[in-house]
Amino acid sequence: MSYDPDNIFARILRGEAPCVKVYEDDATLAIMDAMPQADGHVLVLPKEAAVTLLDASDEAACRCIVTVRKVAAAVQKATGAAGLTVGQFNGAAAGQTVPHLHFHIVPREPGVALRKHAGQMADPAVLQAMAERIKAHWA
Repeated sequence: MSYDPDNIFARILRGEAPCVKVYEDDATLAIMDAMPQADGHVLVLPKEAAVTLLDASDEAACRCIVTVRKVAAAVQKATGAAGLTVGQFNGAAAGQTVPHLHFHIVPREPGVALRKHAGQMADPAVLQAMAERIKAHWA
């Protein structure tokens, strides 16, 4: 599959579409998921154009996982979650809904079901408040 430069994450990276930023460096961007499966659901994406993990350069993949670890620790502290699911889907058959490599960080609690993936849009003000809570917990 070839990379579509008009996918929503590419547009966010170019500043053409809105997002709620949690973290950014020269290689990665972490944003609140606009349709979260749980409160505190964050996405980490590389700035490199790659559809799947298998398309990414070694450097982009490594930089992503470093950001995932940093953000995941802050998400867990900010939410007080008992655990975290870190997910990454490759291709539509695997559940990938946006054709740009990204990692999901989802806070989890025992016995609490997740909301539907790519389900309902969240209130941007609620997402911004959660982003601020997460940013307050950098290691």
